[in-house]
Amino acid sequence: MSLTSPLFFAFLAGVILAYHISESVPYRRLVLGFGNAIFIASYLTDYIQILPLLAFLLLGYACVSILSVWKSSLALGLAVLGVLACYVFLKRFSFFDDLGRLPFPYLTIGLSYILFRILHIMVDVHSGDLEERIGPTAFFRYTCNFLCFVSGPIQRYQDFRAADGIAVVKLDADAVFRAFSRVVAGYAKFVIIAAVAEYAFSFLKPQLFQAGDPSFARLCMLYAAAASLYTVYLYYNFSGYMDIVLASGVLLGQTLPENFDRPFSARSFLEFWQRWHMTLSQWFKFYLFNPLVMLLMSCFPAPALTAYLGVFAFFVTFLVMGVWHGTTAVFVVYGLLMGAGASINKLWQVACAERLGKKRYRTMTETLGYVYFARGVTISYFVLALTCLWTPELSDFTRLIGRLGPAGMSAAFAGIAFAFGLFWWLADRVAPRLAAPAFLATARDSLVGRNLTLASQMMVIVAVTALLHKSPDFVYKAF
Repeated sequence: MSLTSPLFFAFLAGVILAYHISESVPYRRLVLGFGNAIFIASYLTDYIQILPLLAFLLLGYACVSILSVWKSSLALGLAVLGVLACYVFLKRFSFFDDLGRLPFPYLTIGLSYILFRILHIMVDVHSGDLEERIGPTAFFRYTCNFLCFVSGPIQRYQDFRAADGIAVVKLDADAVFRAFSRVVAGYAKFVIIAAVAEYAFSFLKPQLFQAGDPSFARLCMLYAAAASLYTVYLYYNFSGYMDIVLASGVLLGQTLPENFDRPFSARSFLEFWQRWHMTLSQWFKFYLFNPLVMLLMSCFPAPALTAYLGVFAFFVTFLVMGVWHGTTAVFVVYGLLMGAGASINKLWQVACAERLGKKRYRTMTETLGYVYFARGVTISYFVLALTCLWTPELSDFTRLIGRLGPAGMSAAFAGIAFAFGLFWWLADRVAPRLAAPAFLATARDSLVGRNLTLASQMMVIVAVTALLHKSPDFVYKAF
């Protein structure tokens, strides 16, 4: 079911209307369960395609049920290994081609996020943080929530349970208007900004692989522009999707966690990942980084090593997080780049704090030049690392990097860093001067003004969709 199709609008409206017909909690849970089933069914062309997903869910539920009774570390380890092995098999990772494949096509959309939810429940049940017995229907509503099914956000079961079909949903005219406004803003990001960026990126990308010998300057500029456009496309595609599902959740009484917090204002790579795809970063922090640090500190208790153990844990965490994004060898490169970025960033922080002292280091990070330099370098590194996502075959990736060479990669990195730092320096100075006068702000926030703003956004969305003939697909469902 495409996010921008009339079918999705009809489906979403039907679920919301059916949900509010009655305040009965069992009824509302039934509506949500049927909504999940219908949404998943929209991706199927044959009933057999759903069988592997059902098997994966049954395996996960069986593991959770066993752990609720047998809370040993051995049971948790076996359960995690079993679920991960099933996931790797179903995701068709290219590294394990010799394992064989099922002889029919099946659904893999949503599998990664179901994995996160199942592992979270297993760990929390084992640790005692989740003591209640989870029924099969509640397990299905949580793991296959249609709002989060395709690509998150990753919500904790404890937060989901608190709003699972609750009887009282506090909605008034302002709340509904804010939710609808955010849906429209999400579609504006998705259909206008992301679509235009994808169109421009699709025009530039083939030129990077064309036969011939372009000039060094032209090749560097093409690469820098294409990589930057892909990052714009990825961000507005993904954050637009999040706006739509989070606002829709409000109308169903669900407070889903935010996934973005102005990531391009980050001053370091680690801060960037605290702002970009935040629920993914937090999941890996709680369920991989923190346990790994504790394990390393128990093995190497010397206080002098603590910071460097953290560097290693960051590398491993971001390596795994990067590899998770895809099933081919180039995503191992992406994971290595993510791990290198995080560990180098942490080493820089440790070195500066040791050499300058924490107070002088904090003072340095607040200086004007450092702020915009750090922003530029952070985003430039991320932009270039994302090359792995738009050249998913290792042969294409190595061919492109080979054409650019170290000099070309360095020039592109410096150019993007300078352009982005300069952009933010100008934006921070111009933006305060663009504030609307009080009377215009009052008119904009009035009932008529708000409706006119929404109507104009919707007209632009329709116009751009008609001009480009199609909206972009949701990029993160492939991950």
